[in-house]
Amino acid sequence: MSKVGKISLKDSIGIKDAVLKSVEEIGGFKKFVKTGDVVFLKPNYNTADPSPASTSVDFLKAVVELSYDFGAKLAMIGESSTVTLNTRKIMEKAGVLELLKMETPPRIYVFEEEVWVKKEIPGAKYLKNVSIPEILERADKLILLPCLKTHKQAKFTGALKLSVGFMKPAQRVPLHLMNLQEKIADLNKIIHPDLVIMDARKCFISGGPMKGVIREPNLILSSEDRVAIDIEGVKIIQGFEGNSLAGINPEDLPQMK
Repeated sequence: MSKVGKISLKDSIGIKDAVLKSVEEIGGFKKFVKTGDVVFLKPNYNTADPSPASTSVDFLKAVVELSYDFGAKLAMIGESSTVTLNTRKIMEKAGVLELLKMETPPRIYVFEEEVWVKKEIPGAKYLKNVSIPEILERADKLILLPCLKTHKQAKFTGALKLSVGFMKPAQRVPLHLMNLQEKIADLNKIIHPDLVIMDARKCFISGGPMKGVIREPNLILSSEDRVAIDIEGVKIIQGFEGNSLAGINPEDLPQMK
């Protein structure tokens, strides 16, 4: 299984340096971002609830800056919130639109305002096809930016579950009704991230995805491998007393398996 970079912020290291050092442990940003690349960043703004329910803006800003530092022509941020909420309003409430004031700003996309394309999922068992944003096809690189948390329905939500945010909102309702974890695995067959960076400064050890019991591992993780980073995330949660994943082998969770 691929290596997972892990950096602690307990030595008063800043968030940007922590992200940089975490990615250095798996080959460095230059391995993932080339001069002239269009880089697509996928955060977690299902709601505007504070981290770890949604992406902390200081973490997102750090990855935007690092993308430009290593030669990206454009950093794109895209998201679609839960089906009952307005994504643009959620992004505004969460402070994401403030990033447009950066010296070199990202371009921000609300998926519902863009064109959707239907994709067949080869070899899928439960989720045979799905509509995802056409805008994804314009990017050279895809970086996933998951939070670390438990999930009342999926048990755990990290890099793999983050891809549900690429789905057309109406399709997410039946997704959650049955075989959710297996459908997450099917969906990830057509999402191809180059890098995953997980903000594990805070996590939910039970509850989630919007509200839960918070602990503070104070870590930044990175990997090329969604399964590897999610397994490491489960193990971190399992290290806290009272967690809802106790006794579970992370590799046996259907979305991983």
